[in-house]
Amino acid sequence: MRVPRLIPVFTSLLPPDLDTGVLYISHKFSTMIHLCCCGCGLRVVTPLSPVAWSYSYDGASVSVSPSIGNWSQPCGSHYLISNGMVLKAPQWTRRQIARGRLRDKRSRDANDPDA
Repeated sequence: MRVPRLIPVFTSLLPPDLDTGVLYISHKFSTMIHLCCCGCGLRVVTPLSPVAWSYSYDGASVSVSPSIGNWSQPCGSHYLISNGMVLKAPQWTRRQIARGRLRDKRSRDANDPDA
């Protein structure tokens, strides 16, 4: 990973221009956004919800769960954010990605009150 660490910035509005190494967190929009940690420069949007991503904050750094998998992006990067540190995670196969997407869809459907 080219970006070894992410610093949390809590904001109500998500900025149009992002700084490398910053994880912007908006409670107002239940969203986190950052530039991909592989260095490709693409924006990575992670919605906050019980069936998407969550984070913990210890007063100085952030841990994000689950991992960030940029399967739809050309870089295909996969990493964890733990105590602000960016840790490279193993690449997934197409089959693993398909299973993960199906699991995520089932989880969203099960938690959707309008379904």
